[in-house]
Amino acid sequence: MSTTKVAVVTGAGTGVGRAAALALLGGGWSVVLTGRRKDALDETIALAGDAAPRALAVPADVADPASVGALFAAVKDKFGRLDMLFNNAGQNVPGTLFEDLTYADWTRVVAVNLTGSFLCAQAAFRIMKDQSPQGGRIINNGSISAHTPRPDSAPYTATKHAITGLTKSLMLDGRKYDICAGQIDIGNAATPMTARMAKGVKQGDGSIAVEPTMDVNHVGQAILHMANLPLESNILTMTIKASKMPFEGRG
Repeated sequence: MSTTKVAVVTGAGTGVGRAAALALLGGGWSVVLTGRRKDALDETIALAGDAAPRALAVPADVADPASVGALFAAVKDKFGRLDMLFNNAGQNVPGTLFEDLTYADWTRVVAVNLTGSFLCAQAAFRIMKDQSPQGGRIINNGSISAHTPRPDSAPYTATKHAITGLTKSLMLDGRKYDICAGQIDIGNAATPMTARMAKGVKQGDGSIAVEPTMDVNHVGQAILHMANLPLESNILTMTIKASKMPFEGRG
């Protein structure tokens, strides 16, 4: 059994997931890191330094119910409880004209971003409901796309808008069990996924423009802050973005 608080971070091998896992480990948490590539998870753990012994890599595919079940069974077996889930794993397709999107691309993004978040949240919810003391926290990665789409991004945008509904439903349905749910909406954190912004990305008017980014570790610290709140308090939604990225108003 763990004497520290226990978190699960999905998509922990790179980017925002890696930053969140390292922030939580640095903040004293025990962290189960999951993703499809064990080598990437092990790389994250290696960056944790003295906190690495509190990390556990469990590869999983969040879109596969059996894989998710095995992941959370491993969490319960190792630690005996779960205090926080960060639903971060996500996929996108390259910018594609709406009329050219394939069914396969649509279903793949929905399976990971939305169904995967549901499966992990449900597994976490069940553990949090049944444990003593009861309760815990689920944080979903909504992204700026939960508010405003980029051009040619219908699958990603649709799933991220849906995440907002999932977050609110979890918060409502979890009240009676002391389960809190919140959402962090991230804009232009500097990760491999946003590296293309340095060369310019498509804007709403069809033009190409370079967009500012921010240190992804600031996102990790924001997630740590949300996670450390007592269950009597909850950040339902937080938007953290590169200050000068186009979002407010018309660019």
